Amino acid sequence: MSVPVAPGRLPLLGHSIPLLRERHAFTGALREHGDVVRLDLGTVRTYFVTNPRLVHELLVTKGSSFRKGALFDKFRPIFGNGLATSDGAFHRRQRRMVAPAFHKDRIAAYAGTIARAAADLAATWRPGQVRVVEEDAQAIAVTVVGEALFSTEFGGPAVEEVRRSLFTVLKQGMVRALSPSFVERVPLRANREFDAAVARMRAIVLDVVRGWREHGVDRGDLLSVLLMAQDAESGERMSDRQVHDEVMTLLVGGVETTALALAWTFHELGRDPGVERRVLDEVDAVLAGRPPVFADVAKLVYLNQVVNEVLRKYPVWFLMRRAVEPVELGGVPLPEGAEVVFSPHALHHDPASFPEPHRFDPDRWSPERAASVPKGAFVPFGAGARQCVGNLFARTEIVVTAATVLSRWRLVPVAGKPVRVKFTSAAYPSGLLMRAVPRT
Repeated sequence: MSVPVAPGRLPLLGHSIPLLRERHAFTGALREHGDVVRLDLGTVRTYFVTNPRLVHELLVTKGSSFRKGALFDKFRPIFGNGLATSDGAFHRRQRRMVAPAFHKDRIAAYAGTIARAAADLAATWRPGQVRVVEEDAQAIAVTVVGEALFSTEFGGPAVEEVRRSLFTVLKQGMVRALSPSFVERVPLRANREFDAAVARMRAIVLDVVRGWREHGVDRGDLLSVLLMAQDAESGERMSDRQVHDEVMTLLVGGVETTALALAWTFHELGRDPGVERRVLDEVDAVLAGRPPVFADVAKLVYLNQVVNEVLRKYPVWFLMRRAVEPVELGGVPLPEGAEVVFSPHALHHDPASFPEPHRFDPDRWSPERAASVPKGAFVPFGAGARQCVGNLFARTEIVVTAATVLSRWRLVPVAGKPVRVKFTSAAYPSGLLMRAVPRT
């Protein structure tokens, strides 16, 4: 049970480097100090919300009282002012314009791209071959998002540049965002590589945008939707820079989440033969040997439960909001400008919401059990007006990719090769080696 915090009696915790080395244990332990804990991170005073009910208030019922927090201020110069980083009226305008790109009809068409990308990769495997699963997952995610954004015949160079540069941007971006500003000016190799990767991606995206404007034809890709979109209220279209910023947002958000979820899905299936058997039986029954289509996603009920459990177990570490007016959470008054932090990882591993939280249990997402999960306890894509606009695309990609691969192959752990975990914004597998075994 979480402990209520009375106004004026807010717990205060200091910040230390040793604590951050065990950051997941640290953020998870904060719930023992109350529903809202004042936490001084260096010179920044923050309010850490540990109670899922209050997280729901933060994101949904009182969401209009908050904007993106200090972390996103650091992201904005790197990734631009896209949906992930923008605020206020501009964010609402951009969301209206971007949303049609993720209509179900569009996603149904992209499902074919997803199944083909997964099948093409799986066709290169050989029986008994040891695969580096996180690299395969990243390759599929980049191909899918790249081809969905840029039609193959028009944006081939852009897709190749995404493959080359995106993971440098992803892995170094969080490091830079969490570092003091002076660090990015130090002439380190990592800084040079990061700056070069960002510059290359910016240049290639703007080049594709200019090329599209010369032809002005809907090519059925996400870029076409962004460039043709008109704001219903003003009639305005996006500028080249605005389109660039939204493309960067879709690349960063669309690749990392799905690549990690896919890698951890195969890892968890390999660790639990019982869960794997149920998934394989369901895939065989639903697909009957054919490639998956969008309509199959809803039919793969148990596979969806597995994906939910992966998203629960391996979420991002923390997210931030900033109060734009005086507001109260859980009886604690927050002043305008207050930085508020919550940890999806801590929420997803709270035993009050998820008994035995470290155990992988897809059955906790059966309809009868899922109904008891408190609001705010499961937030893999956020919630409220700022929920990730591409969450249906991401779920479709994860399920369709997994079903395509599992209809042909099993991935078996390699004995004596335990997977290592690297933490940046989320848990990255490192050295996730699995042996490809063909299905008979």
